Amino acid sequence: MVDFSNLLAIKSDADFERIALEVFHYQLKNCSIYRDYVHLLNRQNAKSLEAIPFLPIEFFKTNEIYCGQKSGKDILFLSSGTGNSTRSKHIVRDIKLYESNFRAIYHQFFGVISNHVILALLPNYQEQGNSSLVYMVDTLISDSGNNLSGFLLNEPEEIEIRYKKACASGKKVMIFGVSYALLDLAEKNINLSEAVIIETGGMKGRRKEISKKSLHHELMKGLNVPFVSSEYGMTELLSQAYSFEDGIFLCPPWMKVLFREVHDPLTLIEGNGKGAINVIDLANIHSCSFIATQDLGRNVPGGFVLEGRMEQSDLRGCNLMVD
Repeated sequence: MVDFSNLLAIKSDADFERIALEVFHYQLKNCSIYRDYVHLLNRQNAKSLEAIPFLPIEFFKTNEIYCGQKSGKDILFLSSGTGNSTRSKHIVRDIKLYESNFRAIYHQFFGVISNHVILALLPNYQEQGNSSLVYMVDTLISDSGNNLSGFLLNEPEEIEIRYKKACASGKKVMIFGVSYALLDLAEKNINLSEAVIIETGGMKGRRKEISKKSLHHELMKGLNVPFVSSEYGMTELLSQAYSFEDGIFLCPPWMKVLFREVHDPLTLIEGNGKGAINVIDLANIHSCSFIATQDLGRNVPGGFVLEGRMEQSDLRGCNLMVD
């Protein structure tokens, strides 16, 4: 069976496809919901990346997407939700795999965490509980080994104090925040010009939805930063993609984004046409690595960009409005 060392060894598209097909056959055999779905489509003999079926993400709301038998050591993560919406559930068998995964991705995109102070503005995730994002950020806070790191709620003065202390000690400040909490902070006009702002998306019903471009503009203006990064992740996955100055999302070597026709979900789009996002997350070995999301985007050189959400889809952490 594929383990994390196999994922770290991926160096080419051929490596990725080989391991993806191994994971596909493992999950076809061991994940009953995915197996039933694949057989319904009669796609169980997939021999290429393009032939692998992607499980609609809505299945995570009504089913337990899990390989094999559950154990007493499983960790349950729930998606963020608004109102009375049903929250997706992801049963994680190997929490150490999740930790190794997000640590490796963070190091790839941001560098050595001991050089950083991690601040988190994720109030709704903390309030609702069982958040994979909170688990990740909490672990990164601990990994930083710095007592300035931590979760902060409605404490702009404390954020400014910690930011200044971190800068004075030569540490880089990384601020993870949900969109509405970052906008609340930006309205205080605090100068955080040396910080890296990582928005995790979502107004969660607390503010009017705006486009990502408008959101970043407001944050850049209010926090005096040259750009805003974004995290693209979700409860149903174990991996994350990140964007930087150009707004292009980059994936770790074991994660890939493909695009499908909105009105023909079994047909993939080639080139840079706009389509619905299919995610391959090979780290998600014990659940399902092939997920059809409700997000829209398009392929660009070096990565992908988000274009919004499919109509009539639930408000979720990665919800966007199109300009």
